[in-house]
Amino acid sequence: MTHNGEDTVPEPGRRPEGTGLRLATEGQGPPASALPEPSTLPEDRSQAILEATKQIGALLKRAGHPFALAGSVAVYAHGGSRYLQHDADFAILPEDAEAVAGTLREAGLAVRIPPEDWLLKTTCHGQNVDVIFALAHQPVTKDMLDRAHVLPVDSVLMPVLCPTDLIHSLISAFSEHYCDFGSVLPVARAVREKVDWDVVREECGDQPMPAAFLFLLERLNVIDPQEGQP
Repeated sequence: MTHNGEDTVPEPGRRPEGTGLRLATEGQGPPASALPEPSTLPEDRSQAILEATKQIGALLKRAGHPFALAGSVAVYAHGGSRYLQHDADFAILPEDAEAVAGTLREAGLAVRIPPEDWLLKTTCHGQNVDVIFALAHQPVTKDMLDRAHVLPVDSVLMPVLCPTDLIHSLISAFSEHYCDFGSVLPVARAVREKVDWDVVREECGDQPMPAAFLFLLERLNVIDPQEGQP
């Protein structure tokens, strides 16, 4: 995922071994079922990202893969800003990575395996798409996907990470090496009434950077102070 003002991406944990993913074979032509590229892309970059999101979401739904939309498009689906700059993000189960890669390839999409071993990448309608199987240093779980909300994304229904999981995944990624509060602040403002902040605090434990961000949200009156605290 790419960082921007609406979407901060945690550096998820390592991918479980044994997925067997490999780079797509170079020079292999797309199958007959390849996705058609539109003759013209929307001039609006945000709309282009939404078109890619809808296409990938529809593919995963038809193939029966459990997934949930993540990142800035998930924030948009929950009522946040429509200003999307970089990519679309999908969370899947680690054990489904190889099968999802196969589904994407069957649709004529090249699948790239980056050095980071917690995601795979593709491009749809000219837009980058990240398919992630670990968030905030932890593998994506069935419980997380079960908590997803089915929401319309530019008229296409698909599961979207619940706001609590979305916020937790973003702020749990903060560390002394990466701590861009400014990029996550508008996300927290956009979904604050939908987040169980007690759960976020419990899940983050005593990690100093997430604790500092939560304190900032309290001082800015984005969220209420923790019960029992001044």
